[in-house]
This record gives sequence, structure tokens and C-alpha cells, in this order.
Amino acid sequence: MKTLQFKTNINCGGCIKAVTPTLNQEAGAGNWQVDTANPNKILTVTSDKLTAEQVVQAVQEAGFEIQPA
Repeated sequence: MKTLQFKTNINCGGCIKAVTPTLNQEAGAGNWQVDTANPNKILTVTSDKLTAEQVVQAVQEAGFEIQPA
């Protein structure tokens, strides 16, 4: 398993709820989390299959900003 980390603007429970269907579909439930306590709102994704580009595209399609951490 590789771990990918990104800075995002996913900063609250509502934002997490909005992005959950997309990330669950792409990464699988339980394979991602957002540290909303971190000033950079770090999204961590654990996956063998996903590339950083796929995660970025999925989060952007859900309406959020994202960049590699």
C-alpha cells in the first residue's frame, strides 16, 4: 500500500460529507481521511491502485481544491 497526501480546502464535516461518495468510490471506504485540525487540511489516501492524479481529479470533480502536500 502506498500513502498519498494532499493539501485541500476540505475543512468541515459538511465538506467531508460532500466528498465522501467520490472518495469512497475511488479509494474505498476506510482508505482515506482528512485532518481538518491541520491548517493545510491534509487528505491522506492509502491505495495500491490510485495515482496522485486520479485523487486530484476526483476531489476537484467534487468541487474542492487540492494539491500535493
